[in-house]
Amino acid sequence: MSRPDLNLLVTLDVLLAEGSVAKAARRLRLSPSAISRALARLREVTGDPLLVRAGRGLVPTPQAIELRQRVGQIVQEAEALLRPAETLDLKTLARTFTLRNREGFVDTYGPALLARVAREAPGVKLRFVPKPNKESTPLRDGIVDLETGVIGEETGPEVRAQALFRDRFIGIVRDGHPLLDEPITPERYAAGGHILVSRGRRERGPVDEALALKGLTRTIAVTVPSFTEAVTLARNSDLIAQVSDRSTLSFRDGVTAFALPVDLPDFTVSLLWHPRMDADPAHRWLRTCLREICQRP
Repeated sequence: MSRPDLNLLVTLDVLLAEGSVAKAARRLRLSPSAISRALARLREVTGDPLLVRAGRGLVPTPQAIELRQRVGQIVQEAEALLRPAETLDLKTLARTFTLRNREGFVDTYGPALLARVAREAPGVKLRFVPKPNKESTPLRDGIVDLETGVIGEETGPEVRAQALFRDRFIGIVRDGHPLLDEPITPERYAAGGHILVSRGRRERGPVDEALALKGLTRTIAVTVPSFTEAVTLARNSDLIAQVSDRSTLSFRDGVTAFALPVDLPDFTVSLLWHPRMDADPAHRWLRTCLREICQRP
């Protein structure tokens, strides 16, 4: 069976409402001959005359009368489906968003985001989950709504990205650490015991490559999976840690930060989401909230 032309439903709805080919043509901004051809096709597919002449006008057949209400409802529902999304009412919005972030992000930006969400959309709930890698499968599968982080080779090519802020790596030691007594040279820095932050089996980082260019190596005393743990260990020992600057701002009490004595490039932290969420009003609102919070000085 051939697929029916669903455009005929709109024509049928208007014809049954107007009871006139000429009036239906004016309403649909088509020629009377085009409406007549459409009526002929409708009669063919339904097997019923639908509208028959009575004097100078047309009157509906019993089947047309039966169809009139049903067709009108179907057309209205179809038009509603194709309309742009209605204006978002944040006060009545009830939804849970899952955000995947690396450690330190929630500590630094979570309180401000929660406060804004509670103020603007009290029915919205946030769920923060850890980010062990840069793989985009959770976004692609809809398990995660939003993600923050540095774009890498594992990031899916279809993923949307918007820069949030520039960040850099810094060194930290406990307050009063002997390293702070004199200018921090590459030699003095490399001579200390170090904390390496690595989520995998990596035993070296960019700072090791930069030190190698100067003929220096450092001793890794301990490896941890997160900046949070690195800050805790540095605070309570004589070890030196290298951490992200902005991601650790909120929990660096008891440690002193310093510029690394080697050149490392800055990096961009971005907001990531799947393109199917581009036009979703609630998702767009949350992206705006997160972007504005992260871009505050």
